[in-house]
Amino acid sequence: MASCRWPWRRCCSWRPAAGSPGPPGRAGLPGPPSAADASAQMSYFNLVKSLTSAFPNRFHHSTSAACCHSRTQSGEQYSDPFKLGWRDLNGLYEDIRKELLISTTELKEMSEYYFDGKGKAFRPIIVVLMARACNIHHNNSRDVQASQRSIALIAEMIHTASLVHDDVIDDASSRRGKHTVNKIWGEKKAVLAGDLILSAASIALARIGNTTVISILTQVIEDLVRGEFLQLGSKENETERFAHYLEKTFKKTASLIANSCKAVSVLGCPDPVVHEIAYQYGKNVGIAFQLIDDVLDFTSCSDQMGKPTSADLKLGLATGPVLFACQQFPEMNAMIMRRFSLPGDVDRARQYVLQSDGVQQTTYLAQRYCHEAVREISKLRPSPERDALIQLSEIVLTREK
Repeated sequence: MASCRWPWRRCCSWRPAAGSPGPPGRAGLPGPPSAADASAQMSYFNLVKSLTSAFPNRFHHSTSAACCHSRTQSGEQYSDPFKLGWRDLNGLYEDIRKELLISTTELKEMSEYYFDGKGKAFRPIIVVLMARACNIHHNNSRDVQASQRSIALIAEMIHTASLVHDDVIDDASSRRGKHTVNKIWGEKKAVLAGDLILSAASIALARIGNTTVISILTQVIEDLVRGEFLQLGSKENETERFAHYLEKTFKKTASLIANSCKAVSVLGCPDPVVHEIAYQYGKNVGIAFQLIDDVLDFTSCSDQMGKPTSADLKLGLATGPVLFACQQFPEMNAMIMRRFSLPGDVDRARQYVLQSDGVQQTTYLAQRYCHEAVREISKLRPSPERDALIQLSEIVLTREK
C-alpha cells in the first residue's frame, strides 16, 4: 500500500507523549491529561467541551483503520485507491477545460491555469469511489452514472475556484509549486477568473437537472463564503476558539467533500440512510484532511508543500497545533488575539508549537475523525470501492503534502 512508504507514520504508530491525553475514552474523545496542574486540567477539559459542543454526537468509540492492506476487506485485490478511482476519471481535466467555454485568450489561460493535471485530484477520486460504493450497496451496479461523474468535475471546479479566491485574499505568491494567478495577472483579474470557474461549475450542475443535488452543492458555496468570514475573525474565549476553528475547517474544506459525497449517493441510491453515511464519511475525512494540512504547515518544507510553510501564522491564523500548544504556553493567547502581528510573533509561535505536543495532538484528533469516517463507510456493503475509501482515510493521515 502506498501509504506504508511514508517515513513518518501518523496512523497506528503514534502514541501520546508524557503529560498529553491518553487513549480515547468511551466516547472516542482524547482522555484527560495526566499533568498534576489543576488549572491545566481544567483548561483541557474546556477544550474537550468545545469539541463536543461544536460537533455533538460525532465522536464515538470505533476501531482503528487497518494499516498496510494488500487486499480489500471484500476479498478483491487492488493496488491503489487512486488507481481504482482514476479509471472513472480519464480525461478529467480535458473535460473541465471543455466546460470553460471562453473565447478570450487571456481569460481562458487564467481559468485553465490550475487545471494542468498536477493536482492530487483528491476530491474527484473520493467522489467517484463513493459513487461506485453506493451504487454497489444499492443494487450491485458496477457502473458510475454520467451525472455522478459530473459531480466529480464540479467538485474539482468549485475547489479550484476557491483556491483562486483564497490566494487573492491571502496575497499568496505560490500554489502547487508555481506562481499564483493573482501574482501573474493581478488580483482583479484573478477574482474574475475564480468567478468564471464557479459559474461554469454552476452551469454543469444545473445541467444534471436534479433539484436535490443542486440544493446540496449550492450549500457548499455558501459554506465556503461563511468559512472565509469565520477565518477573518477570532474568539477571545479560549473554549469558543477551538469550536470556531473546527466550524471554519468544516465550512472551508470538509463541506465540499461531504456534500459531493452526499450528492452522488442521492443520484445512485434512494435510501436517506446511505445519503447520511456518505455525508458523514466525507465530513470526517474532510476535517481530518485539513487538520493534517495544518500539521504539515509546521512539519514540512516549502518544496514538499509547493507553498511557503508557516503560512497560516503569517496570515494571522491560529490552527490546531497552535491552539493545542496554548495549553502548555498560555502566553500564546495574546499573540493569537493580535494575529501574530508584532515583529517576532511568527517565529516565537512556531517555536512554541514545535516545543509543545500541539502537532501530535492535532494528528491524534485527525485520527479520531478518520476513525469515525471508517465507522460510517463500513456500514455499506463490502466492495473494492468501499475498502478503497477506508484506505484513503489512512492516506489522509500519512500524506506529506
